Amino acid sequence: MTRLDVAPPASEGPVDCDGPRALVVEAREVPLGGVRNMEVHRTLPHRALPMVGAWCFLDRFGPQETLMRVEPHPHIGLQTVTWPIVGEVRHRDAVGSDVVVRPGALNLMTSGDGIAHSEYSVGDDPVPLDALQLWVALPESRRHGGPAFERHEDLPVLDLGQGADAIVVLGSLGGVSSPATVHTAIVGAELRLPAGIPVRVPLDTRWEYALYGMIGSAEVQTGVDAVDADAARRTTPLPTAEATASVDGSRLLYLGTGRDHVELVSAEGARVFLLGGEPFEADIVMWWNFVGRSHDEIAAAREAWEAGAPRFGTVVDHGPERIPAPPLPAVRLTPRRRRV
Repeated sequence: MTRLDVAPPASEGPVDCDGPRALVVEAREVPLGGVRNMEVHRTLPHRALPMVGAWCFLDRFGPQETLMRVEPHPHIGLQTVTWPIVGEVRHRDAVGSDVVVRPGALNLMTSGDGIAHSEYSVGDDPVPLDALQLWVALPESRRHGGPAFERHEDLPVLDLGQGADAIVVLGSLGGVSSPATVHTAIVGAELRLPAGIPVRVPLDTRWEYALYGMIGSAEVQTGVDAVDADAARRTTPLPTAEATASVDGSRLLYLGTGRDHVELVSAEGARVFLLGGEPFEADIVMWWNFVGRSHDEIAAAREAWEAGAPRFGTVVDHGPERIPAPPLPAVRLTPRRRRV
């Protein structure tokens, strides 16, 4: 996926998350590179919450019937995680991958210092399509390395009891680990909740977490009052034993740190995506499809893409078609920093 929105630079210093939160981030509609008739909604990054662990981006394209044509475009400094809900997406990239990813299978592309890829729906007509695409920021130890791609169709499942379980897509949850390659302490998991049954999900108190509704809705025992991210301030939330917040496909619920579990219940059954991980090692500078550490690094990557530099390779089975980089803003790019 290629992103075209540009968030304003942060003017404040970073705020460390020091305990439980219940921060509601409403999804916003954004433009998409390539064919523009797709509905795409974004919850990460948000100006108050740029990251959850190493997770720095969450888009949902769908549910809709569409013809998807996202032409070759570049990435640096990140991993893309594609998790289909409905439909199929053809992925092609500059390391020779040409695969169709389907629900239940993980597509994981590691950009390292540079890679290009394209994403098409299958066939020449509009088809039902619904999927999550997330980005994971790469740490210093891996972000300058070479590109890679892997696909996993047999992912482990954590039994949560009473018919509930979690597909561990990336990282580790409750002692169960995905075979996918990760470079930070992280988790991405699809929670499958039966109707009317309270489900307890184990967490690591040192990590921060968020929940995003995929199918249906669920109520989350938060222990603190929920606050809308657009109105949030630097205040310490007061404990409220009975406080709850809902998650569905229109919002992300940030849970903060310091929790050893979270409890959810869905009246009609639901599928919810859990994101979490150790707070990331550094502030990131994120612009267009690039995750770096400085304005100059981002500007150099843009210049290389526009010049057709070999850094990004050539996407298999594509000709000269590509998405051009938008112009850089008139001000220097600065790190995205937490404001809550």
